[in-house]
Amino acid sequence: MTRALLLALVMIFVTCGPAAASRSLLVGTTTTTQDTGLLDAIGADFTRHTGLRARFVVAGSGQTLQTAGRGDVDVVLVHSPSDELAFIGDGNGIDRRLVMHDDFIVLGPASDPARIRGLAAVPAFRALAASAAPFVSRGDGSGTNVKELALWKAAGVDPKGKAWYAESAAGQLATLQLAAQRRAYVFADRGTWLANQKLLLDLAVLVDGGPELLNVYHVIRVSPMKFPKVDDAGAKAFADYLTGADGQRFIATFGVDRFGVPLFTPDAGKNEADLR
Repeated sequence: MTRALLLALVMIFVTCGPAAASRSLLVGTTTTTQDTGLLDAIGADFTRHTGLRARFVVAGSGQTLQTAGRGDVDVVLVHSPSDELAFIGDGNGIDRRLVMHDDFIVLGPASDPARIRGLAAVPAFRALAASAAPFVSRGDGSGTNVKELALWKAAGVDPKGKAWYAESAAGQLATLQLAAQRRAYVFADRGTWLANQKLLLDLAVLVDGGPELLNVYHVIRVSPMKFPKVDDAGAKAFADYLTGADGQRFIATFGVDRFGVPLFTPDAGKNEADLR
């Protein structure tokens, strides 16, 4: 697939900054960064500080890494650690850097028919299966979906094919909205819920906290050795911005004006093991 053809496909693109004669840096990233509102804001801030323009290609982390594995974007910002390590192991990426984190949560109707409120994640998933309460999964291979499936596995449950388990094959916000409509349980990132909670009044946070619900984001440059046509200088500038003082300062304050708390915690330079 050529880069020009990729731009013509039905993907979600967000263009930041003024028009320029040169092409935009292509950044593959996730629906959670879009649904929180971070992309519009951080793209504009990146342009202000560097003069470069970023165009974001948005999909779940799994699909984003597949796109990057064809050399069709220059750099990725994703949150699926096992897939990221496989991506690098296949020679597709270099220079993986810790950027930020938020956390995952389990939401559902406030009446909580499965009685999971306050439980740790794995016992909560066991209780959900035992109750056969409706659950909506993204089912799209995204970082959120990968983490959800890992928790089902840890709980000793295979939910696929169960009458109570539905897959939306959609992004995070659309999946949350579907769960609210169905009065179902759902697994999501906290940032997307915070940014859209006025649309999700029928959902309550029932399970949160604990290292197993940590949601970590990394930036990875697509390998210029394997894909010589990528804009590696632009990719490095984007990674440097995200992990540098300007990007980390922006992440630390994003969301405070609207929600009273930041949606993400900046983590550049930290040891990932210390986050748990």
